[in-house]
Amino acid sequence: MSTLRERGRVEGLPEWDRCAVMGVVNVTPDSFSDGGRWFDTTAAVKRGLDLVAQGADLIDVGGESTRPGASRVDADEELKRVIPVVRGLASEGVTVSVDTMRAAVAEQAVAAGAVLVNDVSGGLADPAMIPAVAAAGAPFVVMHWRGFSEQMNSRAVYADVVGEVVSELRARMDAVVAGGIDPERIVIDPGLGFAKQAAHDLTLVAHLTELRALGRPLLVAASRKRFLGHVLAADAGEGAAPPPARERDAATAAVSAIAAHEGAWAVRVHEVRATADAVRVARAVEGAL
Repeated sequence: MSTLRERGRVEGLPEWDRCAVMGVVNVTPDSFSDGGRWFDTTAAVKRGLDLVAQGADLIDVGGESTRPGASRVDADEELKRVIPVVRGLASEGVTVSVDTMRAAVAEQAVAAGAVLVNDVSGGLADPAMIPAVAAAGAPFVVMHWRGFSEQMNSRAVYADVVGEVVSELRARMDAVVAGGIDPERIVIDPGLGFAKQAAHDLTLVAHLTELRALGRPLLVAASRKRFLGHVLAADAGEGAAPPPARERDAATAAVSAIAAHEGAWAVRVHEVRATADAVRVARAVEGAL
């Protein structure tokens, strides 16, 4: 049975008696999954509240697409997109995470009520990020990252994907701690889909135990990603095209159940209801052992 102790707790965040569900609100016009649907502040806040009603424990708000090949937005535009949504959700009592690679956005989001900084670059994209998060005393997600969206596909080269991801994450964790962030406030993320091919992602999902051996709570973000599309296309027969992102939610819930069973601290998903059910079933099964 995966206990709270085994899943780990994050200083500064609520404790859950199971794998937590992080719902995604993309305040972007170009997300690979749902770009444009929640671009308006009012719509984005409503979406976040709807996800909480469906079973999300926290909401991750992002204003910059990190899909492969995506171009960056400038800081002012990202701030304009993100901060009103963070403030609106926090004012409703929602536990809010901010998905950003910029220190200025992280600082203002925390001031607006965000309680977790989710940086897909693990602090590499902006040298000011680690000092800013350390000063704020905020929990911090360190994701495995090898470069910006325009570069990630060319960097998906591994001799041993599990060993290399674990080694690179360990080095990044050490750098983050050296930069002043409390190790008890660190969450790690293997970065599924970021500089990874489908086989790499599946291998990482199959070896979550090795990632948990890093000693920090684990966030698994598989939602609607390309590797799930490849799995579903392969099962549909030769020559079948991957289903569009919005048709990968059942596959996402399957990974959520696996991650919960393997002791993940949280899973990050676009559609919450099926994953909320999956992690609760996983908890019930653990309780019956």
